[in-house]
Amino acid sequence: MSESVSVRIPASTSNCGPGFDTLGIALNLYGSVTLQLGEGGVAYVGDDPNFPAMATGMVQEAVELFCRECGIEASGYGYSIDSKVPIARGLGSSVILRGGILAGLNAIHQAGLDRNDLVRLVGSLEGHPDNASASILGGFTVTRFCPETKNYLGTQKFAVDYVVHFVVVAPNLEIKTDDSRSLLPQEIEFTKVVSSLNSLSYLVGAFASGNYEDLQHCRVDHLHEAYRLKNIPQAQASIQAGLVAGAYTGWLSGSGSSVLCVCDSSTTDRVKSAMELAFNAGGIAFDSFVLQADNQGMVVKD
Repeated sequence: MSESVSVRIPASTSNCGPGFDTLGIALNLYGSVTLQLGEGGVAYVGDDPNFPAMATGMVQEAVELFCRECGIEASGYGYSIDSKVPIARGLGSSVILRGGILAGLNAIHQAGLDRNDLVRLVGSLEGHPDNASASILGGFTVTRFCPETKNYLGTQKFAVDYVVHFVVVAPNLEIKTDDSRSLLPQEIEFTKVVSSLNSLSYLVGAFASGNYEDLQHCRVDHLHEAYRLKNIPQAQASIQAGLVAGAYTGWLSGSGSSVLCVCDSSTTDRVKSAMELAFNAGGIAFDSFVLQADNQGMVVKD
């Protein structure tokens, strides 16, 4: 049994426009969770005096799930997290914490869970597996699960060429996924669903084939973005500015508040400046990143 383990997990963008609860892409922005055996209970041992209480509850929940799943009696654990990923901005920060804890427990106890097992467990805690599959498996992921039971059914994964850049602008506005989901309608017009499915299918094909320029034909989504974007000031304007500046496509990352545009290296600077200008015009503070895909996913180090 290992005494301590460190788990590095990439950020992710999910939904990717019309791919609601289905599509995800791992990004090369990282968080690391360190887990060690302790004396009793589960305790945060990092040096952040403002470590959120909500995160402590998430860790305890992950430990309890692991012990039930593997039939292991809980030991004492200490944990810390070092992450560059903004919290509650639609970039998978909760997966980094939950996935890091579960993968760390798996390594310490040599429980034998594979990556798909971890996607399944993290997805059950998240309520949807799209972020979990991207961050744990890496690359561009298409994840299948049962919406009623939340059971994870598998993932199709494609590597993303590093020529593709992802410009992310994350306004300083935290969005809780549950609150964001409450904005979504119970019914959507049939023709709008068909249009969204057509856009979704073409987007998957563009990533799978590597014909990234065809992403410009994948901008239609009637499933969630229109309802969420209106509650994030300047978000829609930022995406549109990126498209005008030459991005292939753009979307709301996860449930927000981050927005993202996909482009190539020749337009990256122009797209980034245009997206930032939209938030500056609204007087909204933000963080911004120029990222590439992470095709490796989670890395565990003893």
